[in-house]
Amino acid sequence: MRKLTSSDLKDLKLLKHYRIIRKWACRTCNLKDADLELLIYLDAIDHFTKDDFKKGTYSYSWDNRRWNRLLKEGWIVVWRERNRTTQKYNIYKVSFKCKQLISRMYRIMLGEEDMPLTKLQSNNSYMYKVTSQAVKYVNQDKKR
Repeated sequence: MRKLTSSDLKDLKLLKHYRIIRKWACRTCNLKDADLELLIYLDAIDHFTKDDFKKGTYSYSWDNRRWNRLLKEGWIVVWRERNRTTQKYNIYKVSFKCKQLISRMYRIMLGEEDMPLTKLQSNNSYMYKVTSQAVKYVNQDKKR
C-alpha cells in the first residue's frame, strides 16, 4: 500500500472549500466551529475517555458546557459504561449522527455530493445571503 504524501493531498484539493463546508455544517446542525472540529478529532481516535476529550480541547476556546452539550444533543454517546470494579471510567464514541455528518462533509469536499441550500436561505440576513452565494459557488465547482 502506498503512503500518502503532502502533494497527494494537494492534488486532491481536499481543503479548497473546507471553510465554507465547515460553516454550512455548523449552521445546518446548530454546532459551533470548535465543536465540529473537536468532533472530527474525536472521530479520528474512535473510542475515547473524558480525559481524551479534555486533551482535545486544549487548542479551542474554553467552553465549560461543551461536554454536556455534545452529550445531551447526541453527538457523543457512551460506548462502555463503568462498573466501579474492572472498568473505572466510561468509554465514549461519536454517535452515528456525527459520523454521518463528517462523512457527508468528506463527500462534499471530494465533489461527490453538493451542499443543499434549503436551510441557508430561510433567513434574510446579510450573512445568510453571502453564505448561500458561497455554497452555490462550491456546488458549481466540479473540480473540487
